[in-house]
Amino acid sequence: MAKTILIVDDSASLRQVVSIALRGAGYAVMEACDGVDALAKLNGTKIHLIICDVNMPRMDGITFVKEMKQLPAYKFTPVIMLTTESQEEKKRAGQAAGAKAWVVKPFQPAQMLMAVSKLILP
Repeated sequence: MAKTILIVDDSASLRQVVSIALRGAGYAVMEACDGVDALAKLNGTKIHLIICDVNMPRMDGITFVKEMKQLPAYKFTPVIMLTTESQEEKKRAGQAAGAKAWVVKPFQPAQMLMAVSKLILP
């Protein structure tokens, strides 16, 4: 059975690029347009990994990760932050919230898939 990855980004075109790369590598993909939308989709469905933007309307990525980690079913779900942010303080905030990896946009799909394959649980 394919592993499911949730992509959380307010850019539809970016979600599409990431989705195509992931589906091409054999993953199942769910999409959310921001943190609020993503939390609504965390309804007990098994999600193996989350790829999340930092800067989004309604709820930013770091707040989303903190909220998600409060949910028992998703407490150990690995998160990759995919963002234009490269400042150390943002990275530290992301790690403190529970993000496992930080990929800076623009990114190479191969680079992202490498991070995914390292973090996705069997």
